[in-house]
Amino acid sequence: MSLENNPLLGNHSLPAFDKIKPEHVVPAVRSVLAECDKQFEALEKKAPSSWTELFEPLASISLMIHHTWSPVSHLNGVMNSDALRKAYEEVQGEIVALGLKMNQSQAIYKAMKRLQQGEGAKNLNEGQVRILEARIQDGELSGIGLEGALRTEFNELSQELTQLSTSFANNVLDATKNFSLVLKTPKDVTGLPASYLSMASQSYNQKFPDAEKPSSPEQGPWLVTLDYPSFVPFMENSKRRDLREKIYRAFILRAAGEPFDNRATISRILEIRKRQSSMLGFESYAQMSLSRKMAETVESIFELEEELRSAAWQPAQQELEDLKELAKEHGEQEVLNWDVAYWSKRLQEKRFQFTDEELRPYFALPKVLDGLFALVKKIFSVTVKKAEHDVPKWHPDVMFFEIFDEDSKQIASFYLDPYSRPENKRGGAWMDECLPRHKEADGQLVLPVAYLVCNSTPPINDDPSLMTFREVETLFHEFGHGLQHMLTKVDLLEVSGINGIEWDAVELPSQFMENWCYHKPTLMGIAKHYKTGEQMPDDLFKKIVPAKTFRAGQLMLRQLQFGLLDLTLHHSYDPNGGQTPFDIQKEVASKTSVLPPLEEDHFLCSFGHIFSGGYAAGYYSYKWAEVLSADAFSAFEDVGLDNDEEIAKVGIEFRDTVLALGGSKHPLEVFKNFRKRSPSTQALLRHSGLIK
Repeated sequence: MSLENNPLLGNHSLPAFDKIKPEHVVPAVRSVLAECDKQFEALEKKAPSSWTELFEPLASISLMIHHTWSPVSHLNGVMNSDALRKAYEEVQGEIVALGLKMNQSQAIYKAMKRLQQGEGAKNLNEGQVRILEARIQDGELSGIGLEGALRTEFNELSQELTQLSTSFANNVLDATKNFSLVLKTPKDVTGLPASYLSMASQSYNQKFPDAEKPSSPEQGPWLVTLDYPSFVPFMENSKRRDLREKIYRAFILRAAGEPFDNRATISRILEIRKRQSSMLGFESYAQMSLSRKMAETVESIFELEEELRSAAWQPAQQELEDLKELAKEHGEQEVLNWDVAYWSKRLQEKRFQFTDEELRPYFALPKVLDGLFALVKKIFSVTVKKAEHDVPKWHPDVMFFEIFDEDSKQIASFYLDPYSRPENKRGGAWMDECLPRHKEADGQLVLPVAYLVCNSTPPINDDPSLMTFREVETLFHEFGHGLQHMLTKVDLLEVSGINGIEWDAVELPSQFMENWCYHKPTLMGIAKHYKTGEQMPDDLFKKIVPAKTFRAGQLMLRQLQFGLLDLTLHHSYDPNGGQTPFDIQKEVASKTSVLPPLEEDHFLCSFGHIFSGGYAAGYYSYKWAEVLSADAFSAFEDVGLDNDEEIAKVGIEFRDTVLALGGSKHPLEVFKNFRKRSPSTQALLRHSGLIK
């Protein structure tokens, strides 16, 4: 295929998503890698030890790869297809190979060390020093000190690890997509709300467009899937205990058997990570991982998690007893794993006198966005507007927005892909870089562009997307990530936005933004009935706020379980010992789950965060950063959340530190710059309702 009109080449602005096809991927990537390899080898021969001559060419090479590979990687997550997957996997290894070659270059490594130890180091600013230190460490963690057969083995393992991670993600996507349950009679859907039946009917018609008789919300058939917008409401509302059990068992066994089996993949990933960390002189993969994180030791993480676990254990036990008591009142003598979500929802409705379905009409996506944008204008003095011009998009649902500062100067933009698409979009929600803020070689400033991806309830028929309250929180969360990417004031590519930030601090701004969902002026600014425009009743808001801490103990333990499982697998688990990863899963669950998991639970087989995402030996980051985010939000509480003038002042301080500085400073220093002290766990425990 000719490279001349390949949309993945020569485009340094927004990707041409309307033109990119799977057949463009391999030739474009190989062309770019060849050019980057050529430029890198030329740089190796010179091996200059000045910042400008060394790091500007390295940044240029990174950007060349990013402009071509980033759109491909993004599409693989949001518009997955067999053809795209095949093309992606064909060249993924070549991307890894060049990355290893660059990180293992002795000539470049020695040039960096000369710069670090020479007189020129005195002229570097703090961000440049952080970049230099990180690049030197990248080399060391990529095996630059290995030689001969050891280096060959290390590189082969790196290639295999990349392939295994991709295979893991594909298996989860395929297993989720492969399962579906068709419900045909009114008896099958007892308890399910009308909004769910409409969605399940629409899903059926989309999956079976040639069905002899189309589905209707009233008559069915209805399609239930393992995608979160379908799975979670079903587990919470279906009165058919037998069907809840069937769906639950399918969910915990995703990718745990043929044809999409991740069991052997998990064992091999853990084996490779332990072997590579050992080759580099670390006791465990967790220790190697922490060398690039905010937490200094594995023990310090265990201490934090035990502090939180011990605070949550008794409340969680009482929460389970409350569920059992309610179930008995309704004739059920036991509460099993597939009953927890159902009885939790009934207890929440009884205790707080509202249902998710009562809230949905007040959370239409357009109004939620209006309220979110009004909030960031109030606290950060930035304005978000829907772009007036068209940009290439990968799906008709995608929206594009621009951000302006207080002087009406554009400073960033972002794509929003809001709805669930189980047929081609992976589950969960995330923010990623489309373009990082940086200066080109000619000095021209490139503004940051973000991808914000959610899997919220899609529009049904003529109605807009009517979101659950949890989906609203998720949108705020991802927008927090986006703000740190987009409001950065750092122009150095490697530390602008989210780049260069220690992984266990990355969740600070995202979790910080979730707190505003419980702020009355913010929520009331969002909650307008999608048909009448009426504001959500005040008494309904008064029920939502105390519901925030409902099941706080069990929910805290659930997150701690994930974090402890991840850390144990990557620190003390021996892949060649007598235990399996699933034995470790059971051991950790015995300390973090008041209701033991089923014997056959294989949740690990779909734990993408640590096997196909960036959270290996880092899932604890959610709780670590939640301590920071709760403490940061308490700075706003201290001045009074309804004191707009003072809130704006604190907001600018937050913007100028946490959101602006990127990775140019250590995150603890950034936090102290904002909070004027070290972080404390007290705000998180108070927000969770675990202390007064």
